[in-house]
Amino acid sequence: MAVIRLKDIAARAGVSVMTVSKVLRDAPDISAGTKTRIKLLAQQLGYVPDTMAQSLRSRKSKLLGLIIPNIAHPIFARMVMAIADRAHEAGYEIVLAQTQNVPEREDSCVLRLLSRRVDGLLISPVYRPADHVRAYQELAARGTPTVILGPLAPFCRQFPNVEGEEETASYRVTQHLLALGHQRIAFLAGRPLASWAQQRLAGYKRALREANLEMEDRWIFQAGGTIEDGAKAALEMINESCPATAIQAINDLVAIGCGETLLGQGWKIPEEISLAGFGNMMAAEHFRVPLTTVRQPKHRLGAAAMECLLQLLRGEKAQSRQLPATLAIRASTAPPTQQPVPPRAAPEHRSASERV
Repeated sequence: MAVIRLKDIAARAGVSVMTVSKVLRDAPDISAGTKTRIKLLAQQLGYVPDTMAQSLRSRKSKLLGLIIPNIAHPIFARMVMAIADRAHEAGYEIVLAQTQNVPEREDSCVLRLLSRRVDGLLISPVYRPADHVRAYQELAARGTPTVILGPLAPFCRQFPNVEGEEETASYRVTQHLLALGHQRIAFLAGRPLASWAQQRLAGYKRALREANLEMEDRWIFQAGGTIEDGAKAALEMINESCPATAIQAINDLVAIGCGETLLGQGWKIPEEISLAGFGNMMAAEHFRVPLTTVRQPKHRLGAAAMECLLQLLRGEKAQSRQLPATLAIRASTAPPTQQPVPPRAAPEHRSASERV
């Protein structure tokens, strides 16, 4: 198949090559009628623009880097969809990189994308106890338009961010459990270094303080962020004979892992213990006991992040944004039972691969 060039389109349209070039660049000094006619003709002829040549002329690659922990995580799937759709509408392509929450890998991802001359970056950070991180310092030094997906940390505070409500939404979950009559609420905490995990724990603690309930470390269990982590935390609670009447998990995956383990040990949800998550993954609504959780505006977060980045790409100042979240109350939470729940002995824990 012959390669269609600008002069081929110009010959068919009866205009100059310069006119065709201006139309395809959407120059303002060409009439709307001429633009429509030539663009339709270019499409019919199968014209494919030489993006490499265009980037050399404009010094713009029309590529945007997107760095997230893991594309398989349900929270990021809808965000990526929104980002990719909005980028496509604006004439950009997305180059995706995954960090697996490893700091060194994140640094490498940033530097590799910069070497590909991306026009801008969207990053869900790998949170770490550092005031300065080389990769983010490099972005600031280069002036690369960058938007942070999620809460800011000391090493990335120089960039605008887009995030959902974390502390306030977690506070509302605890308030919901308190309003049902629960006073012994266990919290399955996330990664200690993650800003979003810290904020959700802070919301839980604030609600307890306002209810004049004493905050004790024995109610908090470290649970990471996976189904496996939630299962381990549930076993730890059973082993320690934790007298909680409700459990608030850092996210839906942890809640589901915890819930599966409790149900497997004969606990009744919510009759004997209430359970709440965070994130409103699809699996939350379809869990064996539909899960009370927080609806995060995942698609809107992705769209807002792209709008913020497009502002930066146009040379405008972009403001950080926080989008509201709402509480989804389902069957997994109810008033506490009036009868004491008998203690259960935990079985020996087996890994997910051993259970298959």
